[in-house]
Amino acid sequence: MRQPDRRTMLRAGVLTGGAGVVAAAAGPALAETNAAHDASRRALRPFHGPHQSGVLGDPLPAATIVAFDLTVTGRSGLTTLLQTLTTTIRSLTAGGISPSPGITDTAGTGILGPAAPARALESVVALGTGVFTDAFGLTTAKPRHLRAMDTFANDQLDPAWCGGDVLLTLQGHDRDVVTNALREVCRATRGAMQIRWKQDGFTSAPRPTGHPRNLLGFKDGIAGPSPTDDKQMNSLVWVDAGEPAWAAGGSYYVMRRIRMLVEFWDRVSTSEQERMFGRRKDTGAPLTGGAENSLPDYGNDPNGNAIPLDSHIRLANPRTPKTAKSQFLRRAYSYDAGVDSVGNLDMGLMFGAFNADLDRQFVTVQKRLADEPLVDYITPVGGGYFFALPGVRNTTDFYGSALFT
Repeated sequence: MRQPDRRTMLRAGVLTGGAGVVAAAAGPALAETNAAHDASRRALRPFHGPHQSGVLGDPLPAATIVAFDLTVTGRSGLTTLLQTLTTTIRSLTAGGISPSPGITDTAGTGILGPAAPARALESVVALGTGVFTDAFGLTTAKPRHLRAMDTFANDQLDPAWCGGDVLLTLQGHDRDVVTNALREVCRATRGAMQIRWKQDGFTSAPRPTGHPRNLLGFKDGIAGPSPTDDKQMNSLVWVDAGEPAWAAGGSYYVMRRIRMLVEFWDRVSTSEQERMFGRRKDTGAPLTGGAENSLPDYGNDPNGNAIPLDSHIRLANPRTPKTAKSQFLRRAYSYDAGVDSVGNLDMGLMFGAFNADLDRQFVTVQKRLADEPLVDYITPVGGGYFFALPGVRNTTDFYGSALFT
């Protein structure tokens, strides 16, 4: 049985323990991809294309998510910044020696040796609502749903972990490749943007097979649209014709920092944990039976005897015709930020989601999850809404080029 005063106890014991304690919103389980996570090193996606590589690529072992505030002014300054970002990330993806930004004659950071490996990095560059203002002449170009992140039930948002003008996600198989990439970006863009917040993340290897596990011990990301299904991607990920023409090939990018109260979670029985999720902890199978990728059998469980009606997977994706269009492409990374000011472990999830329609998808799902049993163990504390730019199509193109034509 769920203890009626558990939430009060947890909040008093952890979330009020210090100003540095923060968290973010839970991500839903969605329609099955039927593709097991590949434990080997998958080939990374190319830099050039109609969509950004980090949107299409499954989460990799090493990642960093960084929000920047713009310090550049004017339309020409923003154009130059986006061109510089393009040149830098294109070069990092190609490998070799990073070009000097002209500040010094230093040939790269040196942490990867004399030459960086090729095709070892995937990335996403996204813009926040603060970019689409008169200051840059882009007020009329703003994506129609883009705004500051909503505050939902059970959120405890810390302003220090919220917002930003540019969100950069970098991922690779190796931590030093990701670290090198961020340092090169910061070196090349110094004077144009400044870090607002940063969180390193990771994706665990499948144990024993299938999808990776999050820090609550459950398999993560079992459900969602498949990047190889063009119909799903066009309806659920890439924005539609109702958006400004320049935005074609882009997507609304939600990033949420989720604090997991792991020390309290580890004291809960496995059976209670499973009923909160609606899945078995060992195999990832829904509690109605089957395997990891089996569909929950809600039809034969109308009263929630197997999968409780307030379980995470049942609230997130009721699997009805009406709710089918609220699915989104989930991209999440675990994080370990050490300990908070009172000695509790600061661990959780950097939850990312790509949406064709922010309100129809993420916002709708998040409202369904209000007051689910899991909120006793997870708390939304940071993040933001951003717009992931269309891909860089060729060597003469740059991020957001259509904004300025």
